[in-house]
Amino acid sequence: MRKHLWCTTFLLLILVLVGCGQGIKNPLNWEIENLSAVDEEGQEMELDDLKGKVWIADFIFTNCATVCPPMTFNMTDLQGLLKEKGLDVEIVSFSVDPAIDTPDKLKEYVLNFNADLSNWHLLTGYTQEFIESYAKNNFKTIVKKPETDNQVIHGTSFYLIDKEGKIVKQYDGINVPFDEIINDVRLLISSGVNL
Repeated sequence: MRKHLWCTTFLLLILVLVGCGQGIKNPLNWEIENLSAVDEEGQEMELDDLKGKVWIADFIFTNCATVCPPMTFNMTDLQGLLKEKGLDVEIVSFSVDPAIDTPDKLKEYVLNFNADLSNWHLLTGYTQEFIESYAKNNFKTIVKKPETDNQVIHGTSFYLIDKEGKIVKQYDGINVPFDEIINDVRLLISSGVNL
């Protein structure tokens, strides 16, 4: 009986130790300042509205001739995969060309990729200077609109944000590691705590 109890205790200890190692590896834990913007419906939205939810973010613009179409296609694929797995995740795309990207233009743009707008927020309504500074200070990425070009320079990452509003991981938005993102999202949703 004592041997059985000892074995059971030992197995439980191993399970606890293995479970503790299942968190997201090297989380970034970058704080994000709240942001007040306008969404694709022309409604005001704040990032604080997403507290308590896991979300994924990226930076795009509708006149983009290079990286935004594949990024948006990939985000649409990711959205579908997350829904297939029953994972409740919000998506936020920040416009890096807010003077051009009206709510209607953003909405039309992502609908061309068959996006589901029920959990995808397209944000605009701030100044160019604001989004350049916001991206740098919060997401540690570049956003820069040259004075002589209509193509905005910006990063191509997808960012995973936890329920507290902290960036926990950054992924390539062109060659997307779909399985890794899905696993990380599952960990964030099921853990109930910051990782």
